[in-house]
Amino acid sequence: MIVGDALAPQKHNSPANGKGLGLWRAVSGQRFWAISGVDAQPLLLAFAMATGAAAYFTMPSEPAMEAILLAPLLAVALIAVGRRLLAPSLVQFVLWLAFGVVLGLSAGAVRARLVAAPVISEMTGPVMVEGWLSEVETGAKGPRLRIEVHAIAGMPPEATPKTVRVTHRSRLEVSSGRFVRCWSVLRPPPAPGMAGEYDFRRQAWFEQLGGVGYVQGRCRGGALGAPGGIVSDVRMHIAAFRRQLASHVDEAAGERAGGFAAALVSGDRSFMPVEDQVALRNSGLAHLLAISGLHMAIVGGLVFYVMRRLLACIEPLALRVPVQKPAAIIALLASLSYLVISGAGVSTQRAFIMLAVVFGAVLFDRAALSLRSFAIAMILVILLQPESVMSPGFQMSFAASGALIATYEAWTARRAVSDRVMGSVSYSWASLAVTSLVAGTATAPYALYHFDRLAGLGLIANLAAMPIITFVSAPAAAAALILTPLGYGDLGLRVFGYSLEAILWIAETCTAQAPDGISPGKQMPDLSLVLFTAALAAAVVAHGVWRWIFAAALTGPALWLWFTAPGLALHWSASGDVFVRLKGGDIEKISYVDGDGLSPMRFSTLEPSGSCSNWPCVLDSVIGPIRLNAPEGDEGSLEGQQSCEPSDEVSLDLVMTRPSEACGPSLAWSDISRQGGVTIDTTGARTQRATPCKARAWKPCSKDSGQS
Repeated sequence: MIVGDALAPQKHNSPANGKGLGLWRAVSGQRFWAISGVDAQPLLLAFAMATGAAAYFTMPSEPAMEAILLAPLLAVALIAVGRRLLAPSLVQFVLWLAFGVVLGLSAGAVRARLVAAPVISEMTGPVMVEGWLSEVETGAKGPRLRIEVHAIAGMPPEATPKTVRVTHRSRLEVSSGRFVRCWSVLRPPPAPGMAGEYDFRRQAWFEQLGGVGYVQGRCRGGALGAPGGIVSDVRMHIAAFRRQLASHVDEAAGERAGGFAAALVSGDRSFMPVEDQVALRNSGLAHLLAISGLHMAIVGGLVFYVMRRLLACIEPLALRVPVQKPAAIIALLASLSYLVISGAGVSTQRAFIMLAVVFGAVLFDRAALSLRSFAIAMILVILLQPESVMSPGFQMSFAASGALIATYEAWTARRAVSDRVMGSVSYSWASLAVTSLVAGTATAPYALYHFDRLAGLGLIANLAAMPIITFVSAPAAAAALILTPLGYGDLGLRVFGYSLEAILWIAETCTAQAPDGISPGKQMPDLSLVLFTAALAAAVVAHGVWRWIFAAALTGPALWLWFTAPGLALHWSASGDVFVRLKGGDIEKISYVDGDGLSPMRFSTLEPSGSCSNWPCVLDSVIGPIRLNAPEGDEGSLEGQQSCEPSDEVSLDLVMTRPSEACGPSLAWSDISRQGGVTIDTTGARTQRATPCKARAWKPCSKDSGQS
């Protein structure tokens, strides 16, 4: 078998397959790539577009718009010329990939300009913020309110953000959809303080979120009506309905799991205790909370199955119409309704697009679960939401989907030629186990890159939880919907709540047995993630033994780069938290100062330790003793604690204000808050965020965003 055959999932017709030698075949005697493969082309285009979109967001400066718009047109012209003059060859393969790259890059650049909206440039307030409360989210310090701004006192309309998000630390007395007035302190969306961290500031730009902050006191309801425009009016009514629905589900599903049920039905997590969210995250079940592919597949699949069965019972209709087509339309409408009710978050929109492609394939008599459908869904998502390429949700959902579809096709082909017949129960459990294993393996590199750890018992937790979600929770929720007009909907919601209580018990049990999860001990380099992604892409496109050859050839260098990279020794975040890797390998989190920045997402599962109850506090790190001097407001002289006596064998001092005559290596909070975070690796090298201001649209020049 040659490479070209390995990378063509299906047989196909091409000039190089008997109709012409082609450029590469003429040179080497082998066909390099089957570019005309009916599945290879859209897959290659999708992967290339993802590469181009990622390249746009990692560029050090904004590319020229003229070049961005002309590049795809030039690539199309070259491909058209190449198709006429060349047989399928390496040249056409490169042109096709180049077209995908520039198309993805252009999608990112155009989208960044289309969503441009004012962003607060510096700390502002306290000021009166007036607007409509569109969403309530759970936060560590209280509910986070997303407000569509009507006006901000003292701020001209052209500089007023479209949306702000503020933390409400007091008891919330207003509901979604209401006009509110909040006395708030605002600042620009914070930048990541650590290399490789998820860039909230960039995501805020694409969500038109122009400021974040906190409320002083309480938000009060106002008398102004709905915002102008039909779309805004409908959006506020939907927000109010979602809040009422979440409140009802929270009460009807039971005290223990009511918040979990409300989150699954409406996407509103504000009723769910933070401890339950942490348990789901630490057990590897956090994907149940984010309304995405799993939830859309359950809703759409359940409606499709039920409607297909019901329509098949109508004999005149079943004899004249393929019942799967009207069933697909109804399932698509039901999924659209769920999209609206659940808040239409980015991950939910992405899942709906993927599901729409699947049901579209049913309507046009194509294979619903195929790599072609997978590629079309990825292309559409990148065109509509190119910024999502950089998010963990996009990466993990498409990694799992691609791996599962490729596995499904391989498994189906093997069963077709196998004489062994499995029972329905055995097949169901085998399918569940393989699904969990394949999805977990495919998403592991992205979980390790973004979160620095894997759930220790994630596979077991998913094997135990997924049958409950699929065969108990989903039917119970559907029954509640059907019984609601009859007045018995709460019965279905109570069963729904009981099933979710079982899920929470599984999460808590698995977390208790493996509380720390699995951590590699060092951050994965960017290039390693790129190689892991390339290995997964090659494994999806290729078939047979070549799948394993390509995966091994790319995974090996990725692992080598990862294991030889220097590890983290210390990170002082703009949030004020200090993370120190001790000599034993564990990372200690100390809540040192109350800062305004973001704590690294990769350490989100760490709880503050009690190691530093007295000051000064000395921690035995992998680079030597690190001393934390008294933070502001604690007893003790800050400067007097940093002495130069020979008995003090300290490799690094952490202080609030740098003394005029420092006697050794030190870090001062005054520098950290300005630089946005500092990281020191095991070699002693120090890195800090130092991106030029205004290099990109979402990187403003301001001291509050860490720029200078």
